[in-house]
Amino acid sequence: MHPPSRLAVALSEGGLPEDEIPGKLALLASAEQAFARFASGSAERGWWVPGRIEVFGKHTDYAGGRSLLAAVPRGFILLAARRSDSQVRVLEAASGAEATIDSAAIPADSFDSPIASVAPGFRRYVEVVVRRLARNFPGAALGADLAFASDLPQAAGLSSSSALTVGMATALSRLSGLEERPEWRAAIRTREDLAGYFACVENGADFGTLAGSAGVGALTGSEDQTAILSCRAGTLSLCSFLPVVHHEDVALPAGWRFVVATSGVVAEKAGNARERYNRAARQVAALLDLWNRARSERFPEPSLAAALASEPGAEGALRALLDEKPELHVRLTHFLREDARAPQAMRAFRDADEAALGTLSAASQRDAEELLGNQIPETVALAALARRLGAFAASSFGAGFGGGVWALVRSPGADEADDFARRWIGAYRELYPRHLGADAFATSLGPGLLELFRPV
Repeated sequence: MHPPSRLAVALSEGGLPEDEIPGKLALLASAEQAFARFASGSAERGWWVPGRIEVFGKHTDYAGGRSLLAAVPRGFILLAARRSDSQVRVLEAASGAEATIDSAAIPADSFDSPIASVAPGFRRYVEVVVRRLARNFPGAALGADLAFASDLPQAAGLSSSSALTVGMATALSRLSGLEERPEWRAAIRTREDLAGYFACVENGADFGTLAGSAGVGALTGSEDQTAILSCRAGTLSLCSFLPVVHHEDVALPAGWRFVVATSGVVAEKAGNARERYNRAARQVAALLDLWNRARSERFPEPSLAAALASEPGAEGALRALLDEKPELHVRLTHFLREDARAPQAMRAFRDADEAALGTLSAASQRDAEELLGNQIPETVALAALARRLGAFAASSFGAGFGGGVWALVRSPGADEADDFARRWIGAYRELYPRHLGADAFATSLGPGLLELFRPV
């Protein structure tokens, strides 16, 4: 066991708000108890891995666009220790569910095959991470025991699946010394590169010289991994993607608080929402393909955002290629509008401009409903209720087709935001009493991934 006082200092110095630390120490105790039952020795290393809020940037990342992101002080405590064999064993503290995969027994001809596991929970993600690392780093000693505990709602838009994937990939990479291997050093030089690589672990794509393998089945981008690794306490980060670029940070104005409500409608990108999510991603791929085929004499552009920035009048030139494809016109319109909102919102936060954020968030929500088509009645209702109850800005976030909504309120102290959360979720439950998993909570903005302890 590791002294709670030492870990409290690590969390505090890492930027976790002081009022959040007792809850994280309780998570740590749960993870340590589970690890002690599960493994033969003590954990060697431990991490805090947060969830995130996508404030602006709905479905822009896989198009190379921009997002405004923040980490939240809810997430995972993950503990790990090396094993002498090639088994990777993972235990969830709360449920006692386990997953095991032998990293040395994965057939080389299976890397491109779809993941066979359809078991609920986290097992699919374990297999995805282990298979990808085994493919990219042949012969690596990946054997490890991992245990985790979480206070992050699952499949609620806060990126629980990506947080777990980043945590497991981080633990296995560091325990096995992958960062010292030439393949790693050639492809991953910065934290932004690492976010891009971990995104490719999840979505199955190649990353430079590191060949892809079967991912979770969703054509995702890299904003989740970027926020989890790069966001800083108390701030929002403006980032763009393909490649990942962290542009700048802005502090949350004094007296403002985020409140997050989860609809109780599960929206797992690797599960029930996958095909609808992938349809939006495939439309972006179709737009880019049309552009690159029409400009075949050039080196192909890597993203829709790059194509639109490649020459004056690119939007009009691309629209001229769409012929009778109204759905692609609509998808292009959504991307252009949402991509532009992220830097506009950055300026509004810097200026503490409530009216501007209210206008931008209302437009983002409306376009998600009318153009992107990733909203359901529950998330539409949550956004409307937040405004009616006094939030000056509110919008859904994440993949959509369920999930959650953020709201911004004036709250000089914690009480006002907590009261808003109670009123908001109460009004929602009156409309949708069957969604027993619905919840709301006020939140500060926390740090990205923190290593809590390691061998001296």
